[in-house]
Amino acid sequence: MALSCLLVFMAQMATTIYLPSLPIVAHDFGMSRSYAALSISAFVIGAAAPVVLWGVAADRYGRRGPLLASLALFVLTSAAITLNRSPEVLLVLRALQGIGAGGAAIIARILVRDRWNGDELARRLSVLSIAFITAMGGGQFLGGLIGRYSHWEAGFVVLATVGTVAAALTFTVPFGTGRAVQRPSEVLRICLAISRQPAFLLPALAGGAGFATIVMLQEVSPFVFQQHFGLATDQYGSLGLLLGLAYFAGAMAVNRLVARAGSGRLMTAGSLVMTATGVLMIVLWSVPGLPETGALVAFVALYCVTTFGQSVLFPNSMATAVSSQHSHGAYAVSLCGFLQQSMAGVAAASAALLHADLAWASVAAALGVAAWLMTRIAVPAAADGPASAASTEGK
Repeated sequence: MALSCLLVFMAQMATTIYLPSLPIVAHDFGMSRSYAALSISAFVIGAAAPVVLWGVAADRYGRRGPLLASLALFVLTSAAITLNRSPEVLLVLRALQGIGAGGAAIIARILVRDRWNGDELARRLSVLSIAFITAMGGGQFLGGLIGRYSHWEAGFVVLATVGTVAAALTFTVPFGTGRAVQRPSEVLRICLAISRQPAFLLPALAGGAGFATIVMLQEVSPFVFQQHFGLATDQYGSLGLLLGLAYFAGAMAVNRLVARAGSGRLMTAGSLVMTATGVLMIVLWSVPGLPETGALVAFVALYCVTTFGQSVLFPNSMATAVSSQHSHGAYAVSLCGFLQQSMAGVAAASAALLHADLAWASVAAALGVAAWLMTRIAVPAAADGPASAASTEGK
């Protein structure tokens, strides 16, 4: 759990430690807001693209080798970014850094899936959420301090250091050996078979819609807070602590309530919260003449409540999806991660083009509604899936 938490922490902090300095990066490289935002999109898309391949590698070669390869790529690209002065190369390096981070993060979840299942898996994934929280709040706060007292490249030095520590920690953990070689056609057959099952697909997509909402907010928020509301870099960074507290509250709610309420109910509750806050964001940006201070407070509150909803939705959606698969757990986790990261990548790319507050708020609300609709269908489907699978195994 310690290693898995560190890997999730590292992957998330690769975004949050960079966010407060995004307007500064745009200035330093002479980029537009849209082009600078693409450095976030490139990372998210890079993390999504090879996730299934990382899962296949972890299944074939064991967990340690692919994990070390992903960490090596992450550390090297983080170091290279500190030396780069080309905006085009920055996007390439961020995509490669995302590939490494995505591999490490998905193998972290595979390690947890190897050991737990069902509601207990949801509880353990909520522990990973605490690592996510620390990176979300602490990373943004640290990034704000770096933006004020140092230079944005220092954040990537921190990331390279964390990746190196994670690589060292892998040698203290026992890993299982790999399985027999799977032909590419067999891997494709397994993934297609998993993706056709509603008990897997619907909760995975619901979690992806929630994750896409958070990634979109992360991408637009530096410009909204610093350029629209005029906050300084360190002031924006400090807001990460509030977001961290909101995510922590959701993770603790999952940890305490999942055994009693079940993953399905909590997943539905999280999606409802995100739907409501998305609608209220549309209202916020539609009200003319709202005082600047009032609008700032309202946006911070809605951002925090959205974060709370995502922290309830995400671990339960992944646990529900992958627990429906009693075999090929690594493929299920990888495919779930691929779907969710891909949805986040599309949202991040669209956010780079949506400068109007009302436009991106409308997309966020639509994603919340989509998550809620899918959870409404997914909960009975998930309840049927494991039960029937267990019945089959019993026979």
